Amino acid sequence: MHDPLVRPLLDELSHEYWTRYQRVLSAEELRAEMEHYPAQDFAAPHGELVLVLEDGEPVAGGAFRRRTEQELGDPARLARQSARRSDGSPAVRTAELKRIWTHSAHRRRGLARLVLAELERRAVERGYRRVYLTTGPRQPEAAGLYLATGYTPLFDTGTDPEEIGPLAFEKWLEVAS
Repeated sequence: MHDPLVRPLLDELSHEYWTRYQRVLSAEELRAEMEHYPAQDFAAPHGELVLVLEDGEPVAGGAFRRRTEQELGDPARLARQSARRSDGSPAVRTAELKRIWTHSAHRRRGLARLVLAELERRAVERGYRRVYLTTGPRQPEAAGLYLATGYTPLFDTGTDPEEIGPLAFEKWLEVAS
């Protein structure tokens, strides 16, 4: 994500990750995580960046990119869904939501819900029918947001999140007829 308006949000997100995960992630691992996805993954036609601006300054944002069932690592699900189409094309298009963030000075105002809703709306416009995302085990606010907005956890919610690692969620998107 090369948009200069994204930089302040990503810088603060990096600081937040470091604060929460410095005992389990080295600075190098954190940097690698923040640079893991190429910017073009989040560009049209398969991805998009959403920013909320106030007085021209970014206060919240997020992005999505195309995600295949192979990347999601579920061969059984891939086999079930591929069987639905005779032309060999994937039966379900999945968008992966990434870097959903609200600047610390602007939290508790519903901006993350706004960003999620807009990302979902734009994903539907691009033909996606499902969204997938992960959050870290030390981000209970994010997990709570995803549960409150209709996301299904793809993990046992009774297990200590620290034992699970990244917490995966999915949501099937409603498509207007």
